[in-house]
Amino acid sequence: MLRVAFRRLSTTPVTGQRSMSQSSLAGKVAIVTASTAGIGLAAAYALGKRGAHVVVSSRRQAGVDKAVALLKSQDIQVTGTTCNVGNQGDRERLLQTTLDQCGGVDILVSNAAVNPFFGNLMDTTEEVWDKVMSVNVKAAFLMTKLVVPHIAKRGGGNVVFVSSVAAYQPMQGLGAYSVSKTALVSLTRALAPELAQSNIRVNCVAPGIIKTHFSTPLWQNDDIMDDFKKQMCIKRVGEADEIGGVVAFLCTEEASYITGETIAATGGMGGRL
Repeated sequence: MLRVAFRRLSTTPVTGQRSMSQSSLAGKVAIVTASTAGIGLAAAYALGKRGAHVVVSSRRQAGVDKAVALLKSQDIQVTGTTCNVGNQGDRERLLQTTLDQCGGVDILVSNAAVNPFFGNLMDTTEEVWDKVMSVNVKAAFLMTKLVVPHIAKRGGGNVVFVSSVAAYQPMQGLGAYSVSKTALVSLTRALAPELAQSNIRVNCVAPGIIKTHFSTPLWQNDDIMDDFKKQMCIKRVGEADEIGGVVAFLCTEEASYITGETIAATGGMGGRL
């Protein structure tokens, strides 16, 4: 499945090869959480193809090993380690591995998220609510707080949060998840003015319905997709590399005057609060 994803990542309808600058992020080091599949892997690929050394992670070693092998096969500089972002010790180990292997860090892409329950918001248990908020919001903030001083030591850099169109249009059955993704939009706005003093830009990407394993219950359900397509200008499910490219763009000098913003990459679905 991952090799199929890379074939998709490397092509474009116009020329057969997706054009990427090989040097726009040369010398930069990027941590991408939850980056062995889906949007996280696509972001790591896009950053790596622009010259960054990417540090990928997920909870399972087997997934890390596969992602590292695939990225290396694409001539991308990559380091991999296991990390459960909800665990303080794992977050600290992810950062320390990056410092030990790469000498510093310039970019943090906070992509990790969970959704352990699908159903009515009022049926969400306290345990589920706490888990969603702990991983999707609290861990994203604490990872940022951990990494930012090291980005500042390098003279500045970028933090990118991965939110969702659900931040703007809460989805039936995904109540707690939707609320957590709205919180990331607000976190982006709150951090941007503070971190600008350290030459660190903070932005966010809100994907629409993207064809990943995480979103399988949505894009494989014809009835649900029929409803979503009525809201879309581009009448199809998005691909992970279409989000990875946006993440990478936000970390380049081409986006040097953008901070505190959320880019909605949704195929035209409404993306405003």
